[in-house]
Amino acid sequence: MYIDRAVVGTATPAIMREFGLSKVTMGWSVSAFNWSYALLQVPGGWLADRFGSRLVLAAAMAWWSVFTAATGVVGGGVSLAVTRGLFGAGEAAAFPSASRALGPWLPERQRAFGQGFQHSGARFGAAVAPWLVVSMMTSFSWRVVFFLLGGVGLLGAIVWYGYYRDLPSQHRGVNAEELRALPPPKAFQVKATVPWSVILRSRDLWYLSVMYFCYGWVLWLYLTWMPTYLAEARSFTQLRIGIAASLPLLAATVTNAAGGWISDTLSAYWGDRRRGRIRVSVAGFAVAAVALVPGVLARDANTALFWLVLALAGLELTVAVSWAICLDIGGNFSGSVSGVMNTFGNLGGAFSAVVIGYLATYLGWTYPFIVSSGLCVLAAVLASRIDPRRSAVVIST
Repeated sequence: MYIDRAVVGTATPAIMREFGLSKVTMGWSVSAFNWSYALLQVPGGWLADRFGSRLVLAAAMAWWSVFTAATGVVGGGVSLAVTRGLFGAGEAAAFPSASRALGPWLPERQRAFGQGFQHSGARFGAAVAPWLVVSMMTSFSWRVVFFLLGGVGLLGAIVWYGYYRDLPSQHRGVNAEELRALPPPKAFQVKATVPWSVILRSRDLWYLSVMYFCYGWVLWLYLTWMPTYLAEARSFTQLRIGIAASLPLLAATVTNAAGGWISDTLSAYWGDRRRGRIRVSVAGFAVAAVALVPGVLARDANTALFWLVLALAGLELTVAVSWAICLDIGGNFSGSVSGVMNTFGNLGGAFSAVVIGYLATYLGWTYPFIVSSGLCVLAAVLASRIDPRRSAVVIST
């Protein structure tokens, strides 16, 4: 999924040259993904809660793969925006479905690590994408790259549907001892009525959602604009861009899994899930807030890249915690709860893609990074207010 998502960032300089697009126009075109992706998060999570992750995630994967391939036939900014919007509509169900898919298959004490391990795959895909796309573009046009990746995604949808089962008890490879270690099947049964009136009154979910808006803003600074920033502000060659844009995401691959493992370990050590979750999240946002500033102000390009790698590494410590909190407070309705959170995260990405285009064009590249640093500070403050021990789907008495 993240290779398909991040490929457009690496191909952005070539697309802008071919169609004569400005950064502002390109920002609007690319942000069409974020708008459709964000607005359909809640329906995607509801579908996963209603019909199960096996069917919904397979359908989502097939849909976005078709429109990955379709990106290769666009003819300008408008058609690019339409195609990316439809691509985003397909991916909208992905993370709520994937998050819910983990619930029945992991003991509660391993939730954060499981989420971190899953999201490390996303960052690894995004890390591989710049190198992979630059390498492929030496032999093929950027259009052919989209065709090939779309075909791989369709194959992945078939494999997922054939192998995964919504409940461990439905999988022939699971034995009785394993079932005893896992949550009871009734905790993650599908076809339940989602208690939206209760969910939308949860203050923890609102803190979490606005926090994730800040996270999404900064992440999409890296995914959408990093190659362009490295080319314009740091004068990197195309090959060096492919390597440099991958480094922060490779670091994020490690810290995604590490953040989840640290959270689970601290929660068990302290016997306090709140401390184990929140301290990791606050620390990660603090590291990102501090490191983004020298990342853009450093005179030496390699020094700047070091700080930018550190900033994303810190930011990604928070991801597993955020999604584990969705399981903590959402339970059987974690698909819907995570859909609300990820809606805000991707609204952050949508605004980021557009606003950073304007800021970089009219004020220069320093301002997007300083604004992002400030949002990380806000996210750390919001994280400190969350209590994952409070249910978002049961009325407190």
